[in-house]
Formats: sequence, C-alpha cells, structure tokens
Amino acid sequence: MDIAISVNKVPIRFTYERWYHITENHDDLASYFHEILDLIENPEIICCGNNSSFKATKIFGKKKWLVVVYKEISKNDGVVITAYFLSTKPKGEVIWKRH
Repeated sequence: MDIAISVNKVPIRFTYERWYHITENHDDLASYFHEILDLIENPEIICCGNNSSFKATKIFGKKKWLVVVYKEISKNDGVVITAYFLSTKPKGEVIWKRH
C-alpha cells in the first residue's frame, strides 16, 4: 500500500487491491502507478464525482486526460477507487483548480 496526500491534506490510501482492479480493467494504465499517486497530490483540476468522491485530473499529451477517482472518508483517511484515461476533459463541477 502507498499513500498520497490530497490537496485537502487527507492521506489517500492506494492499496494493491485497487491497483489490481485498475490494471485489470484499464490495462493502458499498467505503467502509471507513480503517476496516479502524483496526480492525487498535484492535480490540475478536481471535479466532484459520484457518492461524495473526487476526480483528480491532469492532461497527458495533447488530448489524453488521466483521471483518478478517490474518496476522503474522514480528515485522516481516504482511498483510491479507480483511475482511467479519457479523451475529453472529465465532467463534473470543478471544485479546485491549480492557479
């Protein structure tokens, strides 16, 4: 298990079970383990996700967005839910943006 600190200063757990889930469902992310952790700590944009989750996003290349979905369970605990690439900017209300 690895931990990244969100922009809200919440430790977000990235478990090996979640990594397995991500790579089984999105094999194009197989070499992006560290980028997923970095994106939680250094996103370009954070959007609201489903069920009180957050979507941290960053553009990779010309038109490829990496999205990491995570949930802050408490002020001291959070967990990565999934990650994937999109060809367009993720949908959802923008709640944080890098200046």
